[in-house]
Amino acid sequence: MKNNLLFTFLFLTCISCFSQKNITWDNLADVEFSEKFFPTYGEYFLYPAFSDTMQSLEGKQVTITGYFLNIDPDGKLFIVSKGPMASCFFCGVGGPETAVEVQFKEKPNFQTDEIVTITGTLELNADNVAHFNYIINEAEGLLKN
Repeated sequence: MKNNLLFTFLFLTCISCFSQKNITWDNLADVEFSEKFFPTYGEYFLYPAFSDTMQSLEGKQVTITGYFLNIDPDGKLFIVSKGPMASCFFCGVGGPETAVEVQFKEKPNFQTDEIVTITGTLELNADNVAHFNYIINEAEGLLKN
């Protein structure tokens, strides 16, 4: 009996180590920003200090649901946003924590403003201002019904 309980405990522990973590927009909002000067651009940008919770998820499989935005005419930059295109970060509504850059395994067939669920590996980005603060790599997505 004790062996069965120990096996069950170890099995469930291992499964939870390898399963993806659902994150929410509230999780992403748990970040502090300060202005930092980037000499390459000669400008100040918002510099994130990620929460301990988000730091613990870096490099792990995560899942988030939001609005799909295709903002690049060449189809190379995809975003999942807390809000639809009309109220996205680029339109001045919300901050950088309301949008996630998505690097898909394969280019999706989603349309702008469709609600999608994205799963992939979380990358936290503080220093490369050419990319978003939150990036999901090797991503796959499903259209939310």
